Amino acid sequence: MLLLDERNKNASIVMDINQATTFLEIAETGSFVAAAARLNVTQTAVSARVRALEAGLGQQLFIRNKAGARLTPAGERFRQAATDLVQIWERAQRQVALPSGRRAMAVAGAEPSLWDPVLGDWLAWMKKNAPDIALRAEIDHPARLLGRLADGSLDMAVIYGSPEPHDDLVVELLADEKLVLVSSRPATRDGLGEDFIHVGWGPVFERSFRAAFPELAEAGIFVSHGPLGLLHLLEAGGTGYFRLSAVQPHLDEGRLQIVPDAPIFAHPMHLAYSNRGDAALIARMRDGFLAAAARHRPPLLQRRRRRPSTSAPGAQP
Repeated sequence: MLLLDERNKNASIVMDINQATTFLEIAETGSFVAAAARLNVTQTAVSARVRALEAGLGQQLFIRNKAGARLTPAGERFRQAATDLVQIWERAQRQVALPSGRRAMAVAGAEPSLWDPVLGDWLAWMKKNAPDIALRAEIDHPARLLGRLADGSLDMAVIYGSPEPHDDLVVELLADEKLVLVSSRPATRDGLGEDFIHVGWGPVFERSFRAAFPELAEAGIFVSHGPLGLLHLLEAGGTGYFRLSAVQPHLDEGRLQIVPDAPIFAHPMHLAYSNRGDAALIARMRDGFLAAAARHRPPLLQRRRRRPSTSAPGAQP
């Protein structure tokens, strides 16, 4: 992929796709080191690409300091052009690589805690309802997914939390997920013991959780991945906060129970996509994710949170 220097009518090559991608990663992360880690290359390679790009454009694009790297005014002006270039290249690669009989390729991503069941159900829905579209599903961390939406290598992503506003980014609520305190044994909010499993649900949850349970600031077990924490809870027993949609089957079976009067924390699931993408493809993908989310929308807790009644058997709560 070539970009011609308008100041040089000899059509000299001033950049390639790797340089544009590297530029965007640094702009996104604010760091040459972080960009190198994301791209799985050395920091030396990142620096070399930036030097070549700046030499070709005849402009300094970054100011580096101890805090990282920030864009110069020229870098800010170049950012949209680099994004457009990478997106065009990504679309061209997809069209060339399309399997026979498919008119387009849909690339969707989800953070690790969301591949099961949302991403899996989306794949099944798309295969049934959009057989003319090739599918690609990937798992990655939220920051990386958002970066790929920006550079055009990803069409749609399912993430928790609400990302920072961006001119080209559409973020809509997919499911109003809740985190509920469940236990494998009868338990009360004030009687959580050493078997408490602390799952890292993100900074918003952490702040609310520490305010509600200051005595549990240092749990004996910490797990960064919700499904792993739930697996441990089911196998070894204990108590912890988990997504209502994930524990609902175990609540119905009686294997787990909700701890009475424990606070419930919001954990909304969002669908993110660029408004610069193929509108028809985005609409079809969106339909699939809405259908997948609807399948796993848990029932309202209603009175399930109340403490067991001390009235006589058969009395109405």
